[in-house]
Amino acid sequence: MSTNSSAAGLPSPDRSNRLREALLAAAFTADGLLELLGAPAYAALARSETVPALRATRGGGVLDTLVRLFLLQRPVPYERAQAALPLEECLADGWVVRDGDEVRATVDVRPYGGPEGQDWFIVSDLGCAVGGAGGASGHGEGVVLGVGGASTTLAGITVRTPVSSALDLGTGSGIQALHAAQHATRVTATDLNPRALHFARLTLALSGAPEADLREGSLFEPVGDDTYDLIVSNPPFVISPGARLTYRDGGMGGDDLCRTLVQQAGERLNDGGYAHFLANWQHVEGEEWQERLRSWVPRGCDAWIVQREVQDVTQYAELWLRDSGDHRSAPAEYAARYDAWLDEFEARKTKAVGFGWITLRKSGAVRPSIVAEEWPHPVEQPLGESVQGHFARQDYLRTHDDAALLAGHFRLAAEVVQEQVGLPGAEDPEHVVLRQNRGMRRATKVDTVGAGFAGVCDGTLSAGRILDAIAQLIDEDPVVLRDRTPQAVRLLVGEGFLEPVRP
Repeated sequence: MSTNSSAAGLPSPDRSNRLREALLAAAFTADGLLELLGAPAYAALARSETVPALRATRGGGVLDTLVRLFLLQRPVPYERAQAALPLEECLADGWVVRDGDEVRATVDVRPYGGPEGQDWFIVSDLGCAVGGAGGASGHGEGVVLGVGGASTTLAGITVRTPVSSALDLGTGSGIQALHAAQHATRVTATDLNPRALHFARLTLALSGAPEADLREGSLFEPVGDDTYDLIVSNPPFVISPGARLTYRDGGMGGDDLCRTLVQQAGERLNDGGYAHFLANWQHVEGEEWQERLRSWVPRGCDAWIVQREVQDVTQYAELWLRDSGDHRSAPAEYAARYDAWLDEFEARKTKAVGFGWITLRKSGAVRPSIVAEEWPHPVEQPLGESVQGHFARQDYLRTHDDAALLAGHFRLAAEVVQEQVGLPGAEDPEHVVLRQNRGMRRATKVDTVGAGFAGVCDGTLSAGRILDAIAQLIDEDPVVLRDRTPQAVRLLVGEGFLEPVRP
């Protein structure tokens, strides 16, 4: 368990149960905030805009006080803090400090709704709950961020089956460790920043979760040869010159940190285990990004790599210069830093940067399934079950040749609908689209045979018998139809439109 300097100037978690009781009693929860603030002010708060929330908390009630104190970081009168908190304990333990007749928070405490309606609290540095660290002061590169879009994305794509052991690598404020504690017997959380480990302790304690095994160090070094059933990491993946900011910059050249994490994860996974990473990767001149990332996948692992966004090098540099507040610096300093980013990309022949997620599963397969795709479209979170289903389908396809596929039975997935596209009044549609309304929300064009095949799949007849019936209807040779259809069936199964079933 990490102690020492990580706790310097930060609250003690030892009596956090009393603070938790007070927060819950006041409805200082995700649902309570939405009811108090209203949807517009609540959404504005997620964008780090505080004025609407300040206007909504002028009433002076206990919940108003807590919102102003912990979310808006405004000092509140001592008497109001006393009515809202076990104040003397909070002062003694360092959650708040007294300044004359006022009390102010030392950390950001933010309600966070768990996947099963749990009321959790994420503790982070002041001004760092959402977005970048531009509002933080006094912590420099050691700043600890709270909840952001990356955090919730990673939590949503993680497979949530019960496991014996889980590793949250680069835990930050402990969000992923908190999720893992709900379904893992043992949780280990690591971070290079000792302050982050203490924040993770605070998050777990204030959320009423079991303690984690907290270890300080870089990458997999703190865990030695230990292996896990689940590994999750939202690492400092930003590709930057000089790695100025520990909380976001990789500290290695280009995308080497993300590559190293993925490559080293294979030997840390137990058989059947999953590893989930958020990552940035370079699009290098003369290379296909898919092939580049396939080379990262360790031996014995299947992989699903999804690119969610691509930015050219100028957009990427501007995004992260704004994140660190550099756009507010002197024009000459901003220009120099911008120039340094472009120099770095030019030296590495980087033309763009991709962002997305990488999931590994330790299958031990001789012929691993490695799917690398671009999917910038909306998805429905959480996706953990969809991720698990993806790898189950890859197992099925890998073990069924065309003959076995045609002997198999399939069912149209419950969320799939059929759309016919064509000119108004036309006798036949120009094409037919199958669309998923859940999960990845994929859509795929199918021909008449594909549409008819999918529509009949209810698990009763084998694929071959369905094709024979279709061949008779369209007056086509059934042998020819059987020969040309398996690849289309593989696509529909692989993307989740059809589900294999036992007859």
